[in-house]
Amino acid sequence: MSGVKYAPAPVEIPPSYESTATVPSKTLGMKAPVGRAPLPLDLPALTSIRDRRVILASASPRRRQLLAQIGLTNVAIVPSTVPEAFPKTLSPFEYVLQTATQKAMTVYSAQIDNPDGEPALVIAADTVVVSPRGRILEKPRHEADHISMLKELRDSLSHKVYTAVVVMAPLSSARDPGYAFESTVEETTVKFSRDVSDELILSYVRTREGADKAGGYGIQGIGAILVDRIEGSFDNVVGLPLRPTLALIEKVLQDDDDFIEEFAEGEEE
Repeated sequence: MSGVKYAPAPVEIPPSYESTATVPSKTLGMKAPVGRAPLPLDLPALTSIRDRRVILASASPRRRQLLAQIGLTNVAIVPSTVPEAFPKTLSPFEYVLQTATQKAMTVYSAQIDNPDGEPALVIAADTVVVSPRGRILEKPRHEADHISMLKELRDSLSHKVYTAVVVMAPLSSARDPGYAFESTVEETTVKFSRDVSDELILSYVRTREGADKAGGYGIQGIGAILVDRIEGSFDNVVGLPLRPTLALIEKVLQDDDDFIEEFAEGEEE
């Protein structure tokens, strides 16, 4: 043991979880924490835009809820009004990426001169469900289509869900084209249970939960009863893969910082 040196104990004592308000539990006399929202993620990129104008180019309440999970609660909802008319002959990857890009560019262009001020960030996404045959399934058109869609997914057992995310931010510099742009496409495999009956499909369709969702079901709701398992990101199936989205936010904001630093260094030389 001689000669071994240990780092001194930290001077500041870490905050105790015991300081959180507690109430007596009815079970075994234990104390249970009072329900409260978790603190927001303390990350530089998120902190820098938390009090600025962030736009979600989507009317999806699920995407808004997912952004709230990482602390972006004050988000303006400005859905794109341009029809999504890209041909289904495109690959699923190209189809969702082009659709999300169109949403982001349309909303960004319309909002950049907004009297409320230019947006600090525009986030757009598009999700499609793809059958094993490669058919792109979006929202069901009517009840018969909805039933047919879910039966196809059940009978094929597994299918793919693709979500494209596009993030744009204006540049403070004069660098062309005047904005930073980053995108990604994420893929998840979803497997329906073999035990899903026609009766269960009809009963689910008539809840109307899946009427406004790609593929005709919501995995985060009653639609979970149809699913046996997934391979990949759960929130990607819901409509917004959080970890890739956070990475895009950090990248577009860093793009501007990097250019400003390079420009400043060039001026000094």
